[in-house]
Amino acid sequence: MQVLRLLPIVLASIALASQVPLSAPAAARAVDVSKEPWTSKYGSQEDLGYSGPLSFSHMPYTRCLDDASAQFDIAILGFPFDTTVSYRPGARFGPYGIRSGSRRQRPEGWTLAWGKSPVELGATMIDCGDVPLSAYDNEKALDQMEAAYTTLLGRPVASGATATGITARSASLALDGVAHPAIVTLGGDHTITLPILRSLSKYYGKISVIHFDSHFDTGKSGNSTKYERVTHGSYFTVAYEEGCMTDRSVHGGIRQKMRDQQSVRHDEEVGFQVISAEDIDDYGLDNVVKAIRERVGDTAVYLTLDIDVIDPAFAPATGTPEAGGWTVREMKRILRGLTGLNFVGADLVEVAPAYDNADVTSIAAADLVHDFLAMIQMSAPPPKHNGPFLMKGAQEL
Repeated sequence: MQVLRLLPIVLASIALASQVPLSAPAAARAVDVSKEPWTSKYGSQEDLGYSGPLSFSHMPYTRCLDDASAQFDIAILGFPFDTTVSYRPGARFGPYGIRSGSRRQRPEGWTLAWGKSPVELGATMIDCGDVPLSAYDNEKALDQMEAAYTTLLGRPVASGATATGITARSASLALDGVAHPAIVTLGGDHTITLPILRSLSKYYGKISVIHFDSHFDTGKSGNSTKYERVTHGSYFTVAYEEGCMTDRSVHGGIRQKMRDQQSVRHDEEVGFQVISAEDIDDYGLDNVVKAIRERVGDTAVYLTLDIDVIDPAFAPATGTPEAGGWTVREMKRILRGLTGLNFVGADLVEVAPAYDNADVTSIAAADLVHDFLAMIQMSAPPPKHNGPFLMKGAQEL
């Protein structure tokens, strides 16, 4: 019996001793890809607009929180969060939707409007993926967002303090005199801006906010539990009370319905000036841009854009749509006009792809984020297109 029990072990040992390795030595496995049928005939394996891993505009992608070797001046970062909304949920899928909408874009994308691509402006850009946020505990999720943002904001820039316009600007504004990366965040409901402002204020002091939205988002935070206190309609009040914001912030595109004028008075107390959706018709787009620039001046500026600032005819996939908004083209023109301000970051929020039609909202959002990448790098608004309306040597029509 003892012999029979040992027999399988003996046989296994003999078999292992007689096995031939299944893989050849490393040297023998080396392959010259350039001589293989695909590469020699068609070149490198490039992603098409509708193929490949999903990153924003086909940027290099890495989980930057896990990889301290990742080098960047500008990071794309997703905050998939939507548990403080007051109406339709679904913005946790916003980062995915915006990246999906960006599939036909590239960072090298050059347009007549900007005259340069984001890549040409010099910053090293990378998609740092999404932060894994609690879907069950809002207080924990807010802390996770702040921790993630502060982590990446504290990383060294890739290009050096004076190598690009954006890093030089950061070094001149930062309390420690050091250049910090700029982060463009994909939301997520609008509450994500609160942990971002908490993080930015550690590095830059109080921040002036340019806020494009159909709603104030400055609701009073009192008379609530600690969980109800922070929502996508009150986070600015909380940020102001915590000392994260200046008195020189400005809204653009407001058209919400309010109970009374007390909402307007409270909004002013939180440091905001209001540009309504109708002001673009009454005073003109250029005057809207001028008023925003004068309001924030030379302070450190954060830009946050709720996709519902755009009329739902152009961007229906959002949680709290309001009729009578701006067009995508008007919004893009305003962004160009704001170029050269002291931007320290930006976000685009409240895209809820489940309510979309043919990806129109996601495509619009991705296009606006592409504009962010140029806007925060350039030192002045781009010149107008030199077409038939601006002839060389002739006066502007």
